[in-house]
Amino acid sequence: MTTGLLVVDVQNDYFADGAMALVGMQAAADNCQRLLQAFRAREAPIYHLQHLSAQEGATFFIPGTPGAEIHPLAAPADDEPVITKHFPSGFRDTDLDERLRADGIASLVICGAMSHMCIDTTTRAAFDLGYANTLIADACATRDLEFDGRQVAATDVHAAYMAGIGAVFARVTGTDDYLAE
Repeated sequence: MTTGLLVVDVQNDYFADGAMALVGMQAAADNCQRLLQAFRAREAPIYHLQHLSAQEGATFFIPGTPGAEIHPLAAPADDEPVITKHFPSGFRDTDLDERLRADGIASLVICGAMSHMCIDTTTRAAFDLGYANTLIADACATRDLEFDGRQVAATDVHAAYMAGIGAVFARVTGTDDYLAE
């Protein structure tokens, strides 16, 4: 079974000075970089997703802006494909599934951002398409949310999504544990 690394939306707007800064994005990106290094050392397949906003009035990931660019910690090598997406799922209206199947990918290691949005949606879609998924929890980041007048801390958002995803859609683990396997 061939395993590919899927690096989701590690883009400048998610970092401290970006238009949609996430809690823990620097640490998550550092772990994404460690995963990239490990996959490159094994010459294993790597795929990058880059979200470009297509909605009118979008405030981040605006095409042509520095914020939409992939962050240097997760910069793709020349032979690593970058799949542009306009929706939370990396599979919606993209050729990601076709690329993965053409490359014989049966399982994915997933990292990036945001835990509660593109990571969740892409992981669930991959599961629905038959991929065996491993989600690297400490290589993902999210932000504080609000619901019904209540603030929900990013750590709680992240934990809830990792628990939900881990129940059915992926094996959830940490970078150190995954790299030690």
